[in-house]
Amino acid sequence: MNRKILIDLVGVLLIGLIVLVGYKLSPLLLPKADLTLEPDPACSLQEGPCSVSLPDGGTLRFSVGTRPIPMVKPFELRVEATGIRNVSVDFAGVDMDMGYNRPQLAERSPGVFTGEATLPVCVTGRMTWQATLLLETSSARVAIPFRFVTG
Repeated sequence: MNRKILIDLVGVLLIGLIVLVGYKLSPLLLPKADLTLEPDPACSLQEGPCSVSLPDGGTLRFSVGTRPIPMVKPFELRVEATGIRNVSVDFAGVDMDMGYNRPQLAERSPGVFTGEATLPVCVTGRMTWQATLLLETSSARVAIPFRFVTG
């Protein structure tokens, strides 16, 4: 009887540990934003840089180094804006889960953040992606989603 209680207790502790780890990792997988800005729907990253007005009055410019945006080949990401501390880009398939893909950009000069990304290949060929810029300013966490199609 004591052995069964011990096994049950270990099971409950393991479930509790899994819940705690999930809770602690959830901000990494599902980042929270204080503000979500919508870019101009007419702007296409496949055609050129996109600009967005920031709440503090500044302007953000987001561009990719290779057009069309390639699959399974590294390409450069560039964000230009003042007053930003951290920038990462979360790539997600709109119609299909393509896994975790969130490169962190590094500040190369004041207000210029760059990094490299690689998109996985999609077996269907054509794929709609959402690249969400995740920014940290001194006052807020901001998300800016950009959509584009590859293939």
